[in-house]
Amino acid sequence: MDKKKPRLAAIEYIRGISMLGVIGIHVGSVYILNPQSNLHLTALFEIFTRFSVPIFFFISAFGLFYNLDLSAPFSYGKFLRRRFQAVLVPYVVWSLFYVTHDTLTQGNAFPSLGDLASLLFFGNAKYQLYFLVILIWFYLLMPLWIAIVRRIGGKGLALLFLGQVALNMFIDSATFFLYVDGMADDYWLKPFLVYRLNYWVLPYAFVFILGGWLSVHHDRFQNFMQRKGLTIQLAFATTLAALLGYYYYLIEIDGYSQLEAIFTAHQLSPPGIFYTVAASVFFFRLFTYGRFAPLTHELLSMLGHHSYFVYLVHPVFITYLTYLLSEQGIIITAPLAIAFYLTVLCLSLATAAIARRLGEKIPLINLATIGAKPKR
Repeated sequence: MDKKKPRLAAIEYIRGISMLGVIGIHVGSVYILNPQSNLHLTALFEIFTRFSVPIFFFISAFGLFYNLDLSAPFSYGKFLRRRFQAVLVPYVVWSLFYVTHDTLTQGNAFPSLGDLASLLFFGNAKYQLYFLVILIWFYLLMPLWIAIVRRIGGKGLALLFLGQVALNMFIDSATFFLYVDGMADDYWLKPFLVYRLNYWVLPYAFVFILGGWLSVHHDRFQNFMQRKGLTIQLAFATTLAALLGYYYYLIEIDGYSQLEAIFTAHQLSPPGIFYTVAASVFFFRLFTYGRFAPLTHELLSMLGHHSYFVYLVHPVFITYLTYLLSEQGIIITAPLAIAFYLTVLCLSLATAAIARRLGEKIPLINLATIGAKPKR
């Protein structure tokens, strides 16, 4: 099924910056609790970083299709075994860890089997874990994505993009929210709609398919990146400005709070979708053709290497640092928020490095935490 091709450093580097962005979003959620939070720093934490989750679906698809021979039969069972080891095992392990941790620290009863099954299905054991649920669904539907990527062309991608914008506008509309809110709390369908963004792949389908399509047409993609460098940079700057402008418009003109604004100007809003696509191509080109000092390459490689573990563990440090500051009655100001971010990042990276080193001696650690088998 797989043909090994040259390693693409851009994929690893994008994983690293995606992880940095996710931590920014979650630290921003703590910082915004300060009534006097700086709206520009909030924009940095919560708006600039909005490419972080969808770009990971982009590079996940790019990596999957990069070594996939579309002319050969697809071994679905073998594919799922390999991917489930990498995602499903860590997902269950980390979910049980967070459920147990929160039960013990918050004094709650351990969830019943039914409640635990619901937490696992919707990715609600901790706020960052839903991403893995969506990724698992992408894996389960891999034959569909292969069929689409095999047949779709440029016009098809354009129509799919427009359909993505329309779909995301609908599921994020007041009409849809009111419909779901109007359901009885005990109606079996309600949680499936309330937590739709925790497991539905459709809101991210276009960026996943785009990543797969560009991977299959890698030579054409490389040629495009080489010829259209300025256009790619302008598209990134323009779409970022549009998303930031939307955020500031909501606050300054429509009177939204910062929290309301970031819940509206997110990655699935129309400006957010354009920004996601532009950022995906921009960063891929940057890390493919950009010139960096050797130390920068080492830093980017290190961030990418540990990104998975850091993504999974960082809420632990956010929780305890927030608790520590709360106990001391300290309000998170802008300088403190930046220090908070750097502290969470450093502690998470250090823990990831220690766990990876221990996992080399005790392979079960790496298998359970990041789904990695020992190297032969």
